[in-house]
Amino acid sequence: MRSGLILKKIGMTRVFDDTGISIPVTILKLEENQVVKILNQDKNGYTGIQVASGKVKTKNISKAIRGHFAKSKVEPKRIIKEFRVHEDMLIDEGKIFSINHFSVGQKVDVSGVSNGKGFSGGMKRHNFAGLEATHGVSISHRSHGSTGNSQDPGRVWKGKKMAGQYGNVNKTIQNLTVIQINNEDELLYVKGSVPGPKNSYLVVKDAIKSSLPENVIMPAGLKENKKDNKKLQDDKVEVKEDDVKTSEVENDEISSKKTNEEIKDSVEDVSILEDAQDDKTVNKEDKNWKLRL
Repeated sequence: MRSGLILKKIGMTRVFDDTGISIPVTILKLEENQVVKILNQDKNGYTGIQVASGKVKTKNISKAIRGHFAKSKVEPKRIIKEFRVHEDMLIDEGKIFSINHFSVGQKVDVSGVSNGKGFSGGMKRHNFAGLEATHGVSISHRSHGSTGNSQDPGRVWKGKKMAGQYGNVNKTIQNLTVIQINNEDELLYVKGSVPGPKNSYLVVKDAIKSSLPENVIMPAGLKENKKDNKKLQDDKVEVKEDDVKTSEVENDEISSKKTNEEIKDSVEDVSILEDAQDDKTVNKEDKNWKLRL
C-alpha cells in the first residue's frame, strides 16, 4: 500500500480521446506535497507517513504546529494528512512528491468534504417523493411524513431520514480513472466529478478495489527522479556540445591545413609567373639586340 497525495481541486473541463469522444474530467493540482513525519511500528503501533501541502503564512499557524514542522526542517503548510503504508513504502522526511506518483489509466479513490447546501427538506436531502397534491392533503405536500412509532418505542430512531443539514460531510468517490497528466504544471485529470467546491483540498489514493498498473513508481514518485533525469539530459547535452566543439576544432585544423596548402600553391604559381615574365623580358631584349645589329 502506497502513500496518497493531497491535491487541490481546480475545476472541471473536458478532453477528447483519439476517437473524438468528449470525456468530462476534473482538474486536480499538486502543491508541493512534502513528508513531515514517519510513523513506525514500535512507537506508533503502525507504519505510515504524514504529508503536508498548501501555502500558508507562518503567523497564522499555532506555535505547536510550527514546532512540529520545525522538528522535521520543513516549511509550514496549510493542511496535514496521514497515510498508512507498508514498511517498504516509507519515504524519508523532507522528500517532495511529484505528479508522476500516479500514471495514466490508473484507478484512484478521491476523498473530500462535499458541498454544504444548508438546511434542506426530506425531498431534496433524501429524494423523497412527497405527499399527494390532491384532496385531503393540507399544505404539507413536501413533508416527509411520520417519524415515530407512538408510545413504543416513544422516540425517533437514530439515523432516521429527516430534514436537516445537507452536504458538508466526508465523501469518497471510488474507481475514478486518470485520463491525463500534465508534468509541467503538475496537474492530474480525473474522469468524472469529485466531492468538494473549487480550491478545496482532496485526498487521492490508489483505488482499493482495483489493482495497480505495472508502470507505477515504487515506493513513490518523487521530484528527485525528475532531477536525476534532468542531470542525465544535461550530461548528454554537454557531451554533444563537447563533440561539436571537437568537430569544430578538427574542421578549423583541416581548414587551416587547406589554407596553408592553398597559400603554398598560390606562392608557387606566383613564382612561376614571375619566372615566365622574366623569360619574356629576356627574349624581348635579345630580339632588340638582333635588330640593332
